[in-house]
Amino acid sequence: MAADGFGRRVTRHENALAFLALAALWGASYPAITAAKAGVDPLLMAALRFDAIGVVVLAYAVVRGQPVRPTRADLRTVLVGGVGIVAVHNGLLFAGQTRVTGAVGAVVLATVPIWSVAFAVVLLDTARPTPSRVAGVCLGLLGVAILAVPAPGAIASPDGLGVALLAASAVAFALATVVLRRERPRLGVAARQGWMMLLGGPLLHAGSLLAGEPQRVVLSQQFVVAFAFLVFAAGVVGYLLFFELLDRLGPVEINLVGYVAPVFAAVVGWLFLDDVISLSTVVGFVVVAVGFLLVKRDAIRDAVTEDAPPATGD
Repeated sequence: MAADGFGRRVTRHENALAFLALAALWGASYPAITAAKAGVDPLLMAALRFDAIGVVVLAYAVVRGQPVRPTRADLRTVLVGGVGIVAVHNGLLFAGQTRVTGAVGAVVLATVPIWSVAFAVVLLDTARPTPSRVAGVCLGLLGVAILAVPAPGAIASPDGLGVALLAASAVAFALATVVLRRERPRLGVAARQGWMMLLGGPLLHAGSLLAGEPQRVVLSQQFVVAFAFLVFAAGVVGYLLFFELLDRLGPVEINLVGYVAPVFAAVVGWLFLDDVISLSTVVGFVVVAVGFLLVKRDAIRDAVTEDAPPATGD
């Protein structure tokens, strides 16, 4: 069993529940982003979101009595996360998504676990690909593609620059999470995350200004509700879960959340945006599930047998 940020031993069952909660929160963020885009341009929305997340999470660390003054090792961690994950990944992601459909974006971003495996093999001594893991990752990518493109007639020719920006976003996210695994920070998850957001937020503001976005927000009930969810649920809670699980599981396993999140995105879109779940969507769910089981079969088997009573003779 691994330990959480408070030194408490956690079980694989708790890790699995945290993983599913993260997938649900980040999956639901896709329709929330769609709902919020009517009130603000994308880079400015990302910048404001991380401004708010950083303030809330750092305040949470102070209230919990956790240290918030970073050491030199913490500064390296904050730099990698703030620049690589918050600014570069999200900046490229939002810029790329303005040029392509959501279907194309979902498929390109689903390559994050594949890049994570590649970077982990190069940079981490403990990560080695296995046939079942490789097959599972490929099936996961196929399942996300089925989810993202429900009908051949709906496919549009993607913008080359948009695809390139999204691919660079996926690479940046995977590389940053693998590099973070090598760091040994002293600050807790909340303080680290808070400083990352407060570093990445201003960088996104700079990107918004350079992109020539209007620096205004049109308030509406839809925008306020969606933005609040993006900040407090998918943002504060989601990133706390992500960085906690990154410490426990490593970058390869945690980045598999990208294969599970589209399932929740489809369900939330169906419930709240009247999106239709087609037969191809159901097939995509099944393919994603099979791929995930292949990648995680050893961990799932261990979790099932972890708390089982020992066998006894007759």
